[in-house]
Amino acid sequence: MMKIGLFCAAGMSTSMLVEKMKAVATERGLETEIAAYPESEMETYVDTIDVALLGPQVKYLLAKGKQICEPKGVPIDVINTVDYGMMNGTKVLDHAIKLANK
Repeated sequence: MMKIGLFCAAGMSTSMLVEKMKAVATERGLETEIAAYPESEMETYVDTIDVALLGPQVKYLLAKGKQICEPKGVPIDVINTVDYGMMNGTKVLDHAIKLANK
């Protein structure tokens, strides 16, 4: 089971993306847990996820996120702006899987 955390400022649009990603995972028969959290709670959730993705609106927090995630072995990256804007659950899920398998 892969656990993916999406971190953003408020969580509204990211929650919509989470639902799209869950639908793709279900279609593919993948066991995943995908959830959206406020970026301010990353330290709280880092021990419960396998991959962290930042919404493009908080990409400036990538260095801070790396300090939190990398010591725990959790890969982190920023969601592609176009994929985020288009709510492309397929591409974002594929990116998370690629990060987890590095």
